[in-house]
Amino acid sequence: MKSARSFVALTMGSLLLLPLGVATTAPAAAAPHEGVVGESPVGWTPHVLNGSVKDILRIGDIVVVAGEFDRVSDSSGDGTHDRRNLFAFRHGSGEILEDFTPSVDGTVTSLAEGPGGTVILGGHFDQVNGEDSRGVARIDTTDGDTVDGFDAAVGDGNVYRLASDGTDVYLGGNFSTVNGESRTGLARVDSTDGTVDAGFTPTIAEQRRGSLRVQELALSPDGRRLAINGTFTKVDGEDRYQIAMIDTGSGGLTPWSTSVYEAPCDYERMHTYMRQMDFSPDGSYFAVVTAGGPRVKPGLCKSTARFENDSTANAEPTWTNLTGGDSIYSVEVTSSAVYVGGHQRWMDNEEGALNPGPGSVEREGIAAVDPISGRALAWNPGRARGHGAEALHATSDGLYVGSDTERLGGARHARLGMFPAS
Repeated sequence: MKSARSFVALTMGSLLLLPLGVATTAPAAAAPHEGVVGESPVGWTPHVLNGSVKDILRIGDIVVVAGEFDRVSDSSGDGTHDRRNLFAFRHGSGEILEDFTPSVDGTVTSLAEGPGGTVILGGHFDQVNGEDSRGVARIDTTDGDTVDGFDAAVGDGNVYRLASDGTDVYLGGNFSTVNGESRTGLARVDSTDGTVDAGFTPTIAEQRRGSLRVQELALSPDGRRLAINGTFTKVDGEDRYQIAMIDTGSGGLTPWSTSVYEAPCDYERMHTYMRQMDFSPDGSYFAVVTAGGPRVKPGLCKSTARFENDSTANAEPTWTNLTGGDSIYSVEVTSSAVYVGGHQRWMDNEEGALNPGPGSVEREGIAAVDPISGRALAWNPGRARGHGAEALHATSDGLYVGSDTERLGGARHARLGMFPAS
């Protein structure tokens, strides 16, 4: 059982009281850079010429890009390459890897680093490299070949999000089985061979609308807590409306809960308005972003919210930041900023109703929020809004952005770009 004792850590120039056991250091990938990135994207990233980018992952000097597309080009716009739903390039030069040519027959929605120079794919697909591999697969980052011995697959439905601690991979989606074993929307498999963990069996139930599913996952830097969200209203028989926290050691719920996402502020065709989540590099808090319906209603749809990573029941957010009527889809937390992407026009717009309310600031499709105050930072590069930016990935020297549009920071960067660290 976790001790009730606490200790004090110095973070972002302020004192934060952290519960004992919360990591105060994180892997390099989780604490990518200090300060806020610049507003002018680098010039060397490739272009994705159609469709949309759903996820981005850097492994060493290789960057893997996933989504729904079939053509890419180098940064100059020359040299078009056929790449369906997945490609890789060299970080720092943008060189598209000629040997990395995996065949995936559907949308790749999520990426996780696998062992030994591999990447694990999650998504809405049935086959990878001509082999049956529904919803999840593991491939080599050098040539895209399927890794022998990794045999995980969902029996039906799809995978929406992956999360990994390097040893285990968590799958979230709308499936009911994994490797023939009953798992409703959530499972843990071995990152090497895909074996289902028999001891990890949280059960989601009673969807608010549509199909029962886990929409998003976020794993704390120390690997001890897994935040999940989706269409469910109960987990292991307990009330958990669209969001819950799992203790990865026991496989059961933590006492943490919140009722702030109970308001029906979307519309009937939207099964859940919950979108991405991300933990801070020190693990002390996590941020949640949400979408919503075409009208402004009470509640926390179309917002960014910070919650502390503790065991508090009926938790309230530390702060919220509302757009006043536009959805946010992606979030990436660094030590200095909570970056958010979507198709928002404003931030700090709690009183807006599809218009700029008092105190609002213009932020076209991308923004950075102060982790302490919850107010928008001055950073304001802008991007063509489109549907929205669904992929943010912070690295040691910048922030990658993936979307469905071509203007980023005032220049052409088709569906992919990177803001360098200042």
